[in-house]
Amino acid sequence: MDEYGRLSNRISNNKNDTMNYNQPELPYAIDALEPAISARTIEFHYGKHEKAYIDNLNRLIKGTEFEDMELEEVIAHAKGPLFNNASQAWNHIFYFFSFSPEGRREPQGDLRKAIDRDFGSFEKFKEAFVDAGVGLFGSGWVWLSRDQQGKLLITQGPNAGNPITEGLTPLLTFDVWEHAYYLDYQNRRADALRQLWDIVDWEVVENRY
Repeated sequence: MDEYGRLSNRISNNKNDTMNYNQPELPYAIDALEPAISARTIEFHYGKHEKAYIDNLNRLIKGTEFEDMELEEVIAHAKGPLFNNASQAWNHIFYFFSFSPEGRREPQGDLRKAIDRDFGSFEKFKEAFVDAGVGLFGSGWVWLSRDQQGKLLITQGPNAGNPITEGLTPLLTFDVWEHAYYLDYQNRRADALRQLWDIVDWEVVENRY
């Protein structure tokens, strides 16, 4: 995983010399993604929800066989509350680090060729991606991933679902938990997802491909 997708950067805890997962600072100002995502949503979503997942992860992993693993390994093998919090911690950083107020808004190069090959066109891909997010019942994530043969897939991940558990390489995700959009869009999930295309940084996504 590139630096935007990895939460496995550990820091020393000064109190007890154990190793904890660290929540990175966002690479943009809290209001930089408006109007697609408001500063208030980022304050609650990344500042509070994500912090809670990381705090829970650090508490749950202590003393387990997973304590010294990379976070991707934890996601691939853990179950129950540890998986849920590990995956949600990773998912949110992957999600927020996919965005930029000034990033390139369309893919290029090999990724663009793969999108055109597997979905027909970039516009058809965007439509299918939003449809998958809208069609996911309840909370979760919609993903663009690459399989081991290089084929691109759109998948739905209920709750804390992550394509890593299916042997796929995640490239892009949209969060369809209500806390991701409700302050800005209320129940208009489709509108919320369509607005995210205005802030996706495709250079970041290409680096994951």
